Amino acid sequence: MEALRVVAAPDAIAQPAVELFGSFLLGTDEFALPAMCIREVVNFPERMTVVPLAPYYLEGMFTLRGSVIPVVNLARLFDASAPAGEASHKIAIIEHQDVLVGLLVHAIGDVLRVRPEQRSTLRYTEGAAGVVAGTILLDQGRRLIQVLDVERLVRIENVPQVLAMRGPAGEARQRQLRAVGERRHAISFRAAGAHFALEMKAIQEIIRVPELQSSVLNSKLCLGRMAFRGSQVAVVDFATLAGGACAGGAQEDQRVLVARIGGATIGFLVDAVESIVHFGGDDVMPIPLLSKSRSAMFAGCVARPGQDDVILLDHEGIFSQSEIGELHQGHRNLFPDEGGAVAARKSGGRKVYLTFRVDELYALELRQVREIIDLTGDITQAPGMPGYVHGILNLRQQLVTLVDLRRLYGMPPAGEGQQKVLVIERGEERFGLIADAVCDIVTVDDAKRFATPSLMRKPGEHGMHAESSEVLELGEGHTICLLDAESLLRKLA
Repeated sequence: MEALRVVAAPDAIAQPAVELFGSFLLGTDEFALPAMCIREVVNFPERMTVVPLAPYYLEGMFTLRGSVIPVVNLARLFDASAPAGEASHKIAIIEHQDVLVGLLVHAIGDVLRVRPEQRSTLRYTEGAAGVVAGTILLDQGRRLIQVLDVERLVRIENVPQVLAMRGPAGEARQRQLRAVGERRHAISFRAAGAHFALEMKAIQEIIRVPELQSSVLNSKLCLGRMAFRGSQVAVVDFATLAGGACAGGAQEDQRVLVARIGGATIGFLVDAVESIVHFGGDDVMPIPLLSKSRSAMFAGCVARPGQDDVILLDHEGIFSQSEIGELHQGHRNLFPDEGGAVAARKSGGRKVYLTFRVDELYALELRQVREIIDLTGDITQAPGMPGYVHGILNLRQQLVTLVDLRRLYGMPPAGEGQQKVLVIERGEERFGLIADAVCDIVTVDDAKRFATPSLMRKPGEHGMHAESSEVLELGEGHTICLLDAESLLRKLA
């Protein structure tokens, strides 16, 4: 531990209730923590590992005598744009509920003996955020030191998870991993600026990046699909899954790790595959300070002497993530193997659909569409109508409410071209859905009609995809959303 100067507060007289505080500097500001919670102070480490899915104030993590220390950049708690740490900075290791956390500070100050009358406390309203617990006034009020609240400062989302790993159940698991002769092997790779490792037993194959085909499930997470041993497998950008920037390695170094757990197969695009990591249960250290949403993905950290630490992945935890399961099941439903598709076609019927375009391609069952007309005729602009109502059309002595789907779903206006109106009915009411264009009438086997994967129905989404409960496969891997007319009409009503 770096030596600290012990400075008695001015006019301090030994008496009961005197507290010890350790002070440190952030720029010109002085802060303090109760000395009892400061375990030691160390120099800035030579290697700092990026933590996936970390909050903005987390500088990274490093290993210290068999423990993983997450480092909080204290300056960023007060200013999110504060710079990263430098070699001249110090790290104060504080201990909270048996979890060690490092605070990145600019310089170490003194150890202070503080009397009760020299302290003041702050109180926050319920739900308010703040890490300053109060102040210390010294030198007859000329020196102001802000006291940090340890409880608020290290309120780590997954501290309970780390503690559980150190409890009876976690200890039993560690004993199991320490069984005589047990060694584990993993493939290490690079993505999102960090080093990860996935156990060999979960990896089915490592391949060069093939030409990826698009699917209706494409997103920031899912880059597309590839043919793999007779099946269509979703390819996931691992960097996005880990909360970092999209894979950006040199194209010749990128690889797809095909992982299989149970009956599920997923391809992970990574920046580069590095080496084989050998380790035992004793070598795996728990990682605090991860997001709750995906913390199950990470089994711990494995230190490599002379190299960057590796974040060990829990392959079962990865596949337990809802997005991964939905991607696998969605592609399995949309692109079944040839044998399964033939069997499904033999047992199902066929329906006729109308395809139309509103920015993207959609479909409606033809029986739900009464007629198709041009956007012309006797259109009345009725006052007091919602913004998405284009007007009222008198169609053969029947009133049709024209609904501008682009306005309804917040899309920009359509470009040049003759728009079409799909007239549909709900009881005595008639609505005309304004589309950019009508495309085709197609007949599709029921076996090619699938439930919309929940990945496409994101909470809070208000686009046209939100009105789609099913998708259609039109051949050659092309899928489109089937509009649920009843859902849309209920919304309009």
